Amino acid sequence: MELYDAISKRRITRDFQDKTVPEEVLERIINAGLQAPTHDHLRNWEFVILKDKQDKKKALQFIKKGVEPQLEILKQILVNGTAQQKMYAVAMPRQYSMLYNAPYVILPFFKSNFGVMHPTSVSSLNPISSIWCVIENIFLAATAEGLACSMRIPVGEEGQKVANIVEAPEDYLLPCYIGLGYAADNEPLVEQIEYTAKQKIHFGKW
Repeated sequence: MELYDAISKRRITRDFQDKTVPEEVLERIINAGLQAPTHDHLRNWEFVILKDKQDKKKALQFIKKGVEPQLEILKQILVNGTAQQKMYAVAMPRQYSMLYNAPYVILPFFKSNFGVMHPTSVSSLNPISSIWCVIENIFLAATAEGLACSMRIPVGEEGQKVANIVEAPEDYLLPCYIGLGYAADNEPLVEQIEYTAKQKIHFGKW
């Protein structure tokens, strides 16, 4: 698949087919992530892969507790059907299932430093900037393989609890969960707000 095709087709999916993803495909996708730019040249990134249902159930248990209050709030704000609200209406009820039902759940960890959580400048965020480059490479590689990804960012202490469950080192942080698999044929399409470069480019000044 051409790069621009992969960029165009790359999307979040929240419903997966019950279809196995070969491990060699998973490895190619992770290898693509490892090609991302890194601020320290050390690529201090590690990946915990959840495949077994019991492993997924154990690591994802904290999502349900965090999502239930959000669903109640969602019912109250879905009144005028903006594109953003429609997206939340599809996404929030699937926060658990879009990971649990994926053939693989990828937990990408990055080695942190004090500045990541208490930044004093933009450069303090270099470790987390690098891991998000990794994550985008994973999404594009998955798209090129004919797969799709779901994603959830941990809320509050959720990420640390998951890190403890999978026995990650204390100085490694979890920026998100990634579900990997084949998108369901009947997955609901979420309305997108489209922009062009001409609408967003500012030459010389804003």
